[in-house]
Amino acid sequence: MTPKSCDTFVVLPPLTKHGVVFGKNSDRPQGEVQEVVYYPVSESADPVKCTYIEVEAAGPTRAVILSKPSWMWGAEMGANECGVVIGNEAIHTNDNEGDHDPTIKRLLGMDLVRLGLERSSTANEALDVITQLLQKYGQGGPCSKDDPGFVYHNSFLIADPTTAWVLETSGKHWAAVQVTSGYRNISNVLTITTQIDKKSAGLEEYVKSKGLWSGDGDFNFCEIFSGEKKPGADRYVAGGKLLAEHSASNNFRDTDMFKILRDTESGICRSCDEPFPTASAQVSVLSTNRPSVHWFTGTPDPSKSVFKPFIFTKNAVISKHTRCPSKNEPHTLYTLHSATIKKGSDVQELLKKMEAECVEELETVIENVGEDLSEFDELMKDCVETEVKFYR
Repeated sequence: MTPKSCDTFVVLPPLTKHGVVFGKNSDRPQGEVQEVVYYPVSESADPVKCTYIEVEAAGPTRAVILSKPSWMWGAEMGANECGVVIGNEAIHTNDNEGDHDPTIKRLLGMDLVRLGLERSSTANEALDVITQLLQKYGQGGPCSKDDPGFVYHNSFLIADPTTAWVLETSGKHWAAVQVTSGYRNISNVLTITTQIDKKSAGLEEYVKSKGLWSGDGDFNFCEIFSGEKKPGADRYVAGGKLLAEHSASNNFRDTDMFKILRDTESGICRSCDEPFPTASAQVSVLSTNRPSVHWFTGTPDPSKSVFKPFIFTKNAVISKHTRCPSKNEPHTLYTLHSATIKKGSDVQELLKKMEAECVEELETVIENVGEDLSEFDELMKDCVETEVKFYR
């Protein structure tokens, strides 16, 4: 199987209404369930068992909320209590031997997403965590529980309330570009060309030794590892156009990102009938002067799903209905949502209206909230359980 979609976006000031706005559609093999789970801070010093291999502990972890395939340890996307968010993309490069062979079980890109969130307090720290683990352990292994041949390298979009990084990899080597204003998107293609702000040690010497670059002309990461001077994939280009359109007012907000992730014409939003449907979606509004808000669907096809908000608090809880009882059993919200979509119920329109009302009500509350965030402890739980009641 070849990944057909997955798109991650970020919009920064001066184009936004509040802080940094992040969004991702996670597209996965048909039938795979994605759960939304919350993990509080952990003090464990035991080695961490990721999907295929163990890595050493690194002190107390940050509290995280994750959107993840139920069968794996890692996550497609998520956020931590410090306002760091990460999403990853499947990419293919021309360097797939030895330490860079993606069929060998190492760290999945999704494991690196979770490790980056659990071990960082800023986007810069998350970049360092991911690249250090990548260089120590490498990446690889089946990315589907049913198809051992579904393997790939990874790219990442990492953001916090002040900055963002695009990190693209091939095996243990990598390049990164910092984004401090405007907008940026990534898809299932390499997008870093000649502007590189950070890179793996010995990168130039390595590609020369592999015959991927002669040393003449500009060092173009995309061209060296994919043969393309610049990314031209249709969905990547369409994503950039949508960002330009929706940010033109310099008032980009959460609902604008919802619209982009729900865009079916571009292929960014993919239905449940597709081989690789959009399994779940996340939108985060990251702020320095007010609580950051993280919205998740937890169900497939954002155009037919609703976003539910989560805010990190000292006693945050989320609903059991977005957690799978086992690796092979879907969660309640997924089951009820899927049945409703098949029936063609008008419940979805009612839920969309509730979503819009929730966005505006939450905006008003956040504008006036003080240091005590306890009123948000069960915010996502209440929204999920309201959705469940509508389906039933």
